[in-house]
Amino acid sequence: MDTQPADLYAGKGLYIGGQWTQGTGGRLTVIDPATEQTIGEIPKATPADLTAAVDAAAEAFPKWRATNPWERARLLHAIAAHIRANLDNYARIMSREIGKAFAEAKGEFAVSAEQFEWYAGEAQRIYGQTIEGRTPDARLVVLYQPVGVVAAFTPWNFPGFLPARKIAPALAAGCTVVIKPAEEAPGSCMAILDSIIAAGVPAGVVNMVTGSPDEVSRHLIADTRVRKVSFTGSVPVGKHLLKLAADDVKRVSMELGGHAPVIVFDDADPLAAAEAAARAKFRNSGQVCVSPTRFFVHEKVYDAFTDRFVAVAKSIKVGNGLEPGVEMGPVASKKRFDAAASFVADAVEKGAKLLAGGGAVPGQNRGFFFAPTVLGDVPENARIMTEEPFAPVAPLVPFSDIDATIKKANSLPYGLAAYLFTSNLKRATETAEQLEAGMVGVNDCLISTAEAPFGGVKHSGMGREGGSLGIKDYLEPHYIKYKLV
Repeated sequence: MDTQPADLYAGKGLYIGGQWTQGTGGRLTVIDPATEQTIGEIPKATPADLTAAVDAAAEAFPKWRATNPWERARLLHAIAAHIRANLDNYARIMSREIGKAFAEAKGEFAVSAEQFEWYAGEAQRIYGQTIEGRTPDARLVVLYQPVGVVAAFTPWNFPGFLPARKIAPALAAGCTVVIKPAEEAPGSCMAILDSIIAAGVPAGVVNMVTGSPDEVSRHLIADTRVRKVSFTGSVPVGKHLLKLAADDVKRVSMELGGHAPVIVFDDADPLAAAEAAARAKFRNSGQVCVSPTRFFVHEKVYDAFTDRFVAVAKSIKVGNGLEPGVEMGPVASKKRFDAAASFVADAVEKGAKLLAGGGAVPGQNRGFFFAPTVLGDVPENARIMTEEPFAPVAPLVPFSDIDATIKKANSLPYGLAAYLFTSNLKRATETAEQLEAGMVGVNDCLISTAEAPFGGVKHSGMGREGGSLGIKDYLEPHYIKYKLV
């Protein structure tokens, strides 16, 4: 049963210098996409609020960077423990904000805790380097030092996990943070802040602001004390932030959009491949940057694959994420609903076959519920083959020529994730190495994990989050040469 207050953000707002505040500006309304009802209001930060947040982060930085790694690790473990102790409560917040199925929301906060656990260990493994000098009296030393104040921006589709994946490595490295969550789902980030506060992280080390995305990003990035920008979101916004960051030559990490191809070879088990691919496709209502989105299936297994894929789509229980047994909630907004409908209409008009779904879920009179949708024999000129759908719509395409298919898979400017299914190790190895993507899943579509690097190539971004590489983007190499006298 939902025990959340009528105003989901009561007592919360901006978090600056260790204090929750309502700020000095206007208000933004947040709605539940499953009911279309208002669930609360959040502050719209003013320039003064944003400057105050950077003030707090800049003031806290010298002491935090001097905090020894073992103490930082202890605090990160404490954050993780507090998140785990509050999984049910936090998951209900997320379900109300973006409609995510409760079990999926609970799982998201569990992997958010893993981020803090992983980076607790990485805080203790910030290894420097000693280089042999050319002369007996020379010593060359490389230290890794925290970048400084970090401005982090996260979207609504994983509103708990993505803040965790930015805050955890920043804290481990010794950086301080000003984070702006998506205005559609701020409460999940507030939950992470609750755990940070409960763990005893010093005031000012992590600050949170909400408001107009463009106003917030322009102000924070223009502040010379901000030395690192981390963004997860769309390609156009990422390019915009890159231009802003260039004016002050700030370090940037960009995890941008994708349009992941899936190649199913004729030697793959078509039923197992369809089951795995469909479950991954409709996870989070298809609103996942690494979601499999272009399905190229060998003509010999196309029919069997398609039949199972359609069966999975039709079997998924769609509804309010807080209802028992629900596997998929609504899309996040009317804008996302209309976009999904537009992709379907365009593909069908150009000759695709509508095999499942295609529009609103029958019986759902309120909320943005779009049925799991499968399109067969989708032509190359359909928009969904070149534009990231970010929706529960799966286009299936038969193929016979593998070289031409790999070329199609690599033809877009995106390069975040790619997937392939085959039982041939040689084929798997060669194809995985040819695919132009930062991450490739072979016979598996669940590739994100705390211990592995996450990120893309081409227009899908730069830098990596997760794994041992993730902390490097928050550290600067500092070279010192000693001459012994």
